[in-house]
Amino acid sequence: MKQKDVSPSAYLAFSQFLEQQCGIVLGDNKQYLVRSRLAPLLYQFNFDRVDDLIQTAITNSNRSLLQAIIDAMTTNETLWFRDSYPFELFKQTMLPSLESLNRPVRIWSAACSSGQEPYSIAMSVLEYQRQKPGALRFGAEIVATDLSSAMLGKCEAGIYDELSLARGLSAERRQRFFQTHESGMMQVLPEVRRMVSFRSLNLLHSYTTMGRFDVVFCRNVLIYFAPDIKQRILQQIAAQLNPGGMLFLGASESIGAASNIFDMKKCPPGLYYQRKD
Repeated sequence: MKQKDVSPSAYLAFSQFLEQQCGIVLGDNKQYLVRSRLAPLLYQFNFDRVDDLIQTAITNSNRSLLQAIIDAMTTNETLWFRDSYPFELFKQTMLPSLESLNRPVRIWSAACSSGQEPYSIAMSVLEYQRQKPGALRFGAEIVATDLSSAMLGKCEAGIYDELSLARGLSAERRQRFFQTHESGMMQVLPEVRRMVSFRSLNLLHSYTTMGRFDVVFCRNVLIYFAPDIKQRILQQIAAQLNPGGMLFLGASESIGAASNIFDMKKCPPGLYYQRKD
């Protein structure tokens, strides 16, 4: 019988360990989340108790176990065109301001999870070009990053089941941007997939190899970080934005103390942030 409960001492140790590894702050009384995410790993790594798995991860240098735990704790299914308004603002406000560039528009989707956000961005670019033939003649380059290396391979394939497709994707977009895969599931069309490159990135580490961006989507990510780490991440994002570069955060997130490096731009029903130059 597998013991899936997490003791208070193991939870405390794991919370500190997870924050050190990837900046995520669990807070109090999230034992249920740790239990539900880590219990499947008991069978994969042949442990009898979640407490033992946690102890091994903290004290051992087993990289495969560590990566599996990080994948389990950071992987979240998300929505297509989540909250709608960021993608409308992207098409109505941001892309028109970038039309004169003599290079591709560069966009970063940070913490891309299961891939819906970067592919939604790519579809938005294609819709904009369809509405304005000849616009953005150099196209767009979308870089999507996530901490979970296991999830990134699935993102690149762009294959989704019916449950995933039902979460925010209209019938019209499904027909225009997807094709039936041999598995019976639906796959994002090659022209959309070619616009997006996926790579592993820990937001606690350096972004300098990423290059500069015109727009960054870092949505529903900062809520997991302590205030000082959140401030550091925003400073690093600002450093990677081109002059006048724009940032989207989640609907419940704010820049907090980073107001010295970003200006808030209200565009009802939403808003975005622009790097101060």
